[in-house]
Amino acid sequence: MSQQYQCRIYVTLRPSVLDPAGVAVESGLKQLGLRGVEQVRIGKYIELTVTASDETQAKQQLDQMCDQLLANPVIENYRFELTPVKPLSVNP
Repeated sequence: MSQQYQCRIYVTLRPSVLDPAGVAVESGLKQLGLRGVEQVRIGKYIELTVTASDETQAKQQLDQMCDQLLANPVIENYRFELTPVKPLSVNP
């Protein structure tokens, strides 16, 4: 039987990769008077639902999605969280 999982995927630049967008945001925040802001990094957040036979298969599917499309493994890291979706109860 298949199970649906709510997935939250976080994609961030590797620490060694320059982040010009993060630098621009940091500069903008400082110009607004927010002086305690440092080392801003910009990333991506993706939500999706996946159907799989079990959590292991869902994780394999997510790894494949991230490696092939959602993240650039050369310059980005990713992590994800899975939450089983409870089936809707149908009342007759």
